[in-house]
Amino acid sequence: MNFTYTPGQIATELAISTTTLRRYEKEGLIPHVPRTPSNHRYYTSIHFQAFIAIRSLLKGYEIPAVYEVMRKVKRGETNDALWLVNQQLYNSQLEKQRVDEIWSMIQQTDFSEYRNVKITNALTIGKVAEVAGVNTSAIRYWEKEGLIRSERDKHNGYRMYTRTELRKILIISSLRKSVYYIEHMKELLNTVGTQDYTQINNAFQLAMHKLNNQLTLQFAGIKELMKYIELHQEL
Repeated sequence: MNFTYTPGQIATELAISTTTLRRYEKEGLIPHVPRTPSNHRYYTSIHFQAFIAIRSLLKGYEIPAVYEVMRKVKRGETNDALWLVNQQLYNSQLEKQRVDEIWSMIQQTDFSEYRNVKITNALTIGKVAEVAGVNTSAIRYWEKEGLIRSERDKHNGYRMYTRTELRKILIISSLRKSVYYIEHMKELLNTVGTQDYTQINNAFQLAMHKLNNQLTLQFAGIKELMKYIELHQEL
């Protein structure tokens, strides 16, 4: 049975505003919205499920990816939509592997090589950025905020970073999205080099917990998306 709903009913059910529903409609995320003879828009069961899918996906994925997935489904590009979701899951897998890898590396006493790159005690900003997988602009920003420090090469004036500073940069790059704001990060980085990894271990465990929680939310979003796709394919 295909029920009909007013915008107010769906907004109340999903605890969002009717303005948000209109924005999703304007962004082209849901099927065409019909109107009553008196020109009032109304939603059907497929619209309701589309809204549920959007709200669920947004809990585990970034907005641009969610919007593109919903647009692809609307256009009938279901396989492309699912491959895009799969790519997002793959990115989460890579992030988990990276966090695990960096935590293992930080504990190593002999930090002379990382990902087949020889680690010296005088690394250029470009080499540090390559090893950490971040932009040089991010490293400059972290230095400006007092999280890390560099020394200038006496011959060419280039920024040079030690192994200890590289460890800090790897920690920041792993935890900045999920765990610590800058002020808390400063306190954590003060423990680098002391061989007391209790706080750092706790931070990485928290990062892993958040990644696990995100993964759960991502699959919950996929569940609602598949319900929507099934309804959409019946049109």
